Amino acid sequence: MADSTGSTPLLIGVDVGGTKIAGVVIEAPRTHSTSKIRVLAQSSRPARPGADALVDDVTALVGALTTQLSAGAGTVTAIGIGTPGAVDETTGDVNDIANLGITHVPLASAVQARCGLPVAVENDVNAAAVGAARLVEDGREAGETIAFLNLGTGLAAGIIRDGELDRGSSNTVGEIGHIPVEPHRWRCACGQVGCLETAGSGGAATRLWPYASPPMPAILDAAQHPHHPHHEQAVDVRGTIIAAIADAIDVLAVTVDPNVIIIGGGMAKTGAPLLDAIREELRVRGNTSGFINALNLPARLRLAPADLPVGAIGAALGALHVPAAV
Repeated sequence: MADSTGSTPLLIGVDVGGTKIAGVVIEAPRTHSTSKIRVLAQSSRPARPGADALVDDVTALVGALTTQLSAGAGTVTAIGIGTPGAVDETTGDVNDIANLGITHVPLASAVQARCGLPVAVENDVNAAAVGAARLVEDGREAGETIAFLNLGTGLAAGIIRDGELDRGSSNTVGEIGHIPVEPHRWRCACGQVGCLETAGSGGAATRLWPYASPPMPAILDAAQHPHHPHHEQAVDVRGTIIAAIADAIDVLAVTVDPNVIIIGGGMAKTGAPLLDAIREELRVRGNTSGFINALNLPARLRLAPADLPVGAIGAALGALHVPAAV
């Protein structure tokens, strides 16, 4: 695929996190279903608080990525940014990025003015859903409904129906982490008590298991070894976390009914041991409920690739059809 100059079109994707901003350069795919994603450059930098710092850091990261490209690699045509907060995908403005102390930032227009390229901005979980669905084999099939369950600092989902993001009427369609059904009734940052996020997220794992970082591999290991000094606590914590994740999967199954549920986010880097634990919990539930058993949830689960920056790739793909800068 080439643009009017004969150069390969490239896309930059930026994933804004609470502590790190990561970026990639990819070749613009030829088709949604058959073109393999090629990552040409990657870079990251620490995230700093404040709206001006965010714009400066994203701009600097774009510059760093551009300098990594070899001569003749292609021409960057657009930038996509995935970010926490309330995103207006039409204007590219973002409100309430809590971890960076940002109340409001006109992110798309500010970065476009600095970089001279069209910019698309998307919610970070939605961007990761696009990337995960594109990278996982099942996510390439037209006509499927894909749910991306993000187990990061919080717990949320991104929903893709037939290749398009489902944002709902107010961009809250995937905020299942704030369904208040967790039996411990811990208070959530959102102000409610008993949100699934208070037990089934990476932030919850860190709070419940202060002995290791990252906590989830250590929790699973200690729960398997009776002679571990924290074995009984690990069994309890493991049960709490895995039950909350399974609850989130149940919610997705009966509300969205996805063909595939992709597990991603920082906790998902635990890999197969985490996926095995979740599948086992779902099988136990199926043994006592014919309804749950018929849903065959263990077979629907996949892991997002741990070796690729899924959020940044999804953000780049979100810029594929952004209008040209004027």
